[in-house]
Amino acid sequence: MIDQIYTYFTIEMIFLWLNLGVLPFWLMLIIFPQSQICKIFIASIFPIFIISLVYSYLLYAHFNEGYDFFKNFELYLGLNSILNLFNDKSFLILFWSHFLAINLFCGGWIVKDSQKFGINKILISFPLLITYFIGPIGLTLYWFIRIFYAKRIGLYD
Repeated sequence: MIDQIYTYFTIEMIFLWLNLGVLPFWLMLIIFPQSQICKIFIASIFPIFIISLVYSYLLYAHFNEGYDFFKNFELYLGLNSILNLFNDKSFLILFWSHFLAINLFCGGWIVKDSQKFGINKILISFPLLITYFIGPIGLTLYWFIRIFYAKRIGLYD
């Protein structure tokens, strides 16, 4: 049974399921941010927990294949080292799941924080879309909107 699961969940299949799996969460964040289901499933630890299970499975599978995890620390040595790491599909899928989890966490935080200040959900949809694609710019855009609504600049909230 485990061998069947292991042969089904190839890196390409996991990549496909990760990309399709986060879309409903993002659509709920953008379209229904005030709904109860959004509060329970999206703005909680639930989606991050699911992605962390996938991440754990990937770590386990790569460990069994003899993947050299110490090679990942080469990313601090320069751009050429990062380029070499991104040529490895095992590293790339780990990075991608990491990226999806962090961006989804940021999207959930944006929704919870915007509700605290009563920011219009239509206005928040644009920073959420930007956060989905390019996280830091979406967070920065939300921060500027938040300054306008909060009437103060708060670096620590």
